[in-house]
Amino acid sequence: MAIITTYPVDPSPATGDYLVGSKITSAGAQINPTKNFTIGSVVEAGLGYTQYTCLVSQNGINDPIAEDLKNNTGATMTWNRIGPGIYRCNASSPIFTSNKTIVFVNVGTSPNGPGAFVEWNHDVSYVEINIYDIAGAAADDLLDNGAFEIRIYS
Repeated sequence: MAIITTYPVDPSPATGDYLVGSKITSAGAQINPTKNFTIGSVVEAGLGYTQYTCLVSQNGINDPIAEDLKNNTGATMTWNRIGPGIYRCNASSPIFTSNKTIVFVNVGTSPNGPGAFVEWNHDVSYVEINIYDIAGAAADDLLDNGAFEIRIYS
């Protein structure tokens, strides 16, 4: 049997690195429950949610442009402008579970004036954000590297 404290410590493990552990099932004893787990899978299991995070910008009557930072939802995301100040983040599969989906969003640097605010709603296949100017009118050109994150809890 090895003495675990004699192994060197890795100061910067990666999400694809492995940990050794035991997998327990409700079906009873296993012949060999010792398994390798990736650090990323252990972290995701501990968080209890999957997420899509991006920086999003929009100008004129163009669709928003997203710089994806993280997406472990299993779905591909695309963005569309529906109308003035109305933008949809569409998932390639119906992943946005009712009462288990939350959204964090801001307008970023908002180059065309302070005071913009955002509301959101969702369907199983999309999250829609509505952007308003300081006067309360739906408006384009207010997203500039806005932080956008969707969390889907299990």
